[in-house]
Amino acid sequence: MFTKVYHADCSRKLARMETASIDLIVSSPPYCMKRAYEAPTDDINTFRQTHMVIFDHLYRVLKPGGSICWQIGYHVSDACVVPLDYLVYDIFTQHSQDKPIPLILRNRIIWTFGHGLNSHNRFSGRHETILWFSKGIPKAFNLDEVRVPQKYPGKRAYKGARKGELTGNSLGKNPSDVWDIPNVKANHCEKTEHPCQFPVAIPSRLIRALTNENDCVLDPFMGSGTTGVAAVLTKRNFIGIEMNSDYVAIAKERIKQAKQGTISVRPDVPVAPVDVNSAVARLPKEFQTARNQFFHH
Repeated sequence: MFTKVYHADCSRKLARMETASIDLIVSSPPYCMKRAYEAPTDDINTFRQTHMVIFDHLYRVLKPGGSICWQIGYHVSDACVVPLDYLVYDIFTQHSQDKPIPLILRNRIIWTFGHGLNSHNRFSGRHETILWFSKGIPKAFNLDEVRVPQKYPGKRAYKGARKGELTGNSLGKNPSDVWDIPNVKANHCEKTEHPCQFPVAIPSRLIRALTNENDCVLDPFMGSGTTGVAAVLTKRNFIGIEMNSDYVAIAKERIKQAKQGTISVRPDVPVAPVDVNSAVARLPKEFQTARNQFFHH
């Protein structure tokens, strides 16, 4: 296996990459909301123009039957909230219509997480979106690799020819298109200095489902190298591109740790239920008093 990490502008690097050399592209691009790693002048038009520039490169390097998984959220300003996935969908589908093999949207996956910033003038955001496109018919969909535990594994058929037999799959259930995976916050074992880091479980699921061992995974907006870590842990080749030199250094170190087997990664397991015996899970008396006063005033 190989891993290649480039400190470069992705559009320039992609232009020099070999045609039809990539099996899966997984990335989460900047949302252009004046983060530390973005230019102060970046806005929603910057986001749109960036995607229009890189699309032909992404399409060209992707193999027929390969997939693009674009993890995206919202561009939020004082005026409004813009769902970025609809912009990506329009650009990717319209720009591929005249291609020999148009892109097909296979799934719109909702990634939901329980914690984040609390809003005061709108409902707090607790989900983002992953758009899975394939270049024609996907060459791989390894469902058994990403099954999750059933809620009721002992459920049996109560009538018909299979009465009394177990109804579920012995390996687990289809994870569906709603994924409840904790996001990477301050106390998360995967946390780095990158302010908008997604968990390894997301690219790991996508890689295991949509590629086979020794396939090649590309992340053109690599950030802190999360996709690279997932690729190494699942025995895939990886190419990552990132403009920020600090994040390149972090990515290289994390990928090195993944190869050595020393990296900390949260297992892709269901979110644990609340422990009602825990002190932090019990409703404080002050909260109970405040709620009683508010709802009965």
